[in-house]
Amino acid sequence: MRTLFKSALVALLFASAAHCQSPSLRLFSETRPAMGTKFTIHLFAADERKAAEYFELAFDEIDRIEEVLSNYRPSSELSRINSRAAQEAVTTDPEVFALLRLALDFSRRSNGAFDITVGPLVRAWGFFRGEGRYPSAEELAKARAVVGWKNVQLDPASRTVHYRFPGVELDLGAVGKGYALDRVIELLREAGVQSALVDAGSSTMLALGAPPGEEGWRVQIPQPANRTQSVSSVLLRDASLSTSGSYEKFFRLNGRTYCHIFDPRIGEPVQNMLQTTVIASDATTSDILSTALFVLGPAAGKELLRSGPDAKVLWIQGEPQALQLDFWRWPDPVFPSASSPRQSPRRPLADRQFVQRRFFQR
Repeated sequence: MRTLFKSALVALLFASAAHCQSPSLRLFSETRPAMGTKFTIHLFAADERKAAEYFELAFDEIDRIEEVLSNYRPSSELSRINSRAAQEAVTTDPEVFALLRLALDFSRRSNGAFDITVGPLVRAWGFFRGEGRYPSAEELAKARAVVGWKNVQLDPASRTVHYRFPGVELDLGAVGKGYALDRVIELLREAGVQSALVDAGSSTMLALGAPPGEEGWRVQIPQPANRTQSVSSVLLRDASLSTSGSYEKFFRLNGRTYCHIFDPRIGEPVQNMLQTTVIASDATTSDILSTALFVLGPAAGKELLRSGPDAKVLWIQGEPQALQLDFWRWPDPVFPSASSPRQSPRRPLADRQFVQRRFFQR
């Protein structure tokens, strides 16, 4: 198995300091570990003291959400639900209930491609704090028996969570970081910050406003097979970008590659998908969709998107030497030069032999 940086999928491109800064605002950045990765916050503030206040506000909120949603911490609200919900209906707080309701609604709309009960499959395949392995038929059958979003029953009237039988459990790893970013940006906006970018391990980013003098925060989406090359460059302004990739955690067996992203409907890792990137108005949505659309692929994914939510999507399939890019309402793609990323020149596709573009309805 090979593990890269935690979802190090998107490289941030800052303009020069002189171009970004205004006379009254300076750019400050801080990184801290949380939720099994590193959160980085970039923001513009009048001085270091004010920036420090904003950072404490933001990281305190991230810590609070981790304490609530972590399935690694026995004291978390999610752990309390997992330990009791098979025996009785468990009343939870409005925040957690609303997030569970949203996640299960996406499970319904994606026909189970996104599923927060997938944890037993992750363990069976050895990805839960492990290096990955092929499970026995007995292990796989046991895991599949307890995985399924329909095994979780929510009662809005009593705000309770109940599991249909023992062995069912919730894992919010595919949505928790995005939710944390939404909460952080909300708090920073209320505190008076007008320009910020919050980054959860580069797998999900959420932009507030834009750097002074800029149209947005410029980010680039690297190739799955070559992190020094980019397949697209976009501007984020009051929007989120999330990426899921098959190369973050995987193992190879008998000539096949098995990644850590599962299709819960069949109980196996997704095949033939390299990377999915989603732009949406909020990070919770982009985080969920990057997983759901990775599992669904372009054809089924576009059927889901036709009924909402509003999102822009880039799928990457194929082989490292012949990537296939499929789009849904994606911004006009550009192909930045790895040696001069700020220039972001547009190049004819004939000059980029590693890309095969296939357009569908946009």
